[in-house]
Amino acid sequence: MKKSKAIDQLTQFIIENKEDFYRLAYSYVKNSEDALDIVQESIKKALIAKDFLKESQSIKSWFYKIVINTSLDFLRKTKKISLVDEETLDFLSTGREDSYQNIDLKRSLEDLPIKYQSVIILRYFEDLKIDEIAEILHINVSTVKTRLYKALEILRIKMKDERI
Repeated sequence: MKKSKAIDQLTQFIIENKEDFYRLAYSYVKNSEDALDIVQESIKKALIAKDFLKESQSIKSWFYKIVINTSLDFLRKTKKISLVDEETLDFLSTGREDSYQNIDLKRSLEDLPIKYQSVIILRYFEDLKIDEIAEILHINVSTVKTRLYKALEILRIKMKDERI
């Protein structure tokens, strides 16, 4: 792929999907400023590594991979300390009723090991296909299916236990 064409395609792709990348980063770090920083850092990494992009069809999985790895790097650096962002703090301090319909599911999902959490997020929140998830995470399709099944099993057990 020619360099100028690659930059144009990458730029267009990022602009068209910026909300998806923010949502993906936020699903890992649970903080709006950190998610924005991760997206910004991911864009920077993508522009630096643009020469590694071979085909325009792989832009999606290639950039998702960058966002996920940048999010995981951030979590490793901050040792998974979860700070509450100002939006959430303001929301909680107003005394308004919680808008989450299923807070137990959200908590259970956050308690999953990251390898299971990733497949759930990519499959059900990002609506990616199994083969796309396998490409993004550099694992076999059968491994994605196994992790997805195991994650859903863990969630089902946790949800059942929390209802008792």
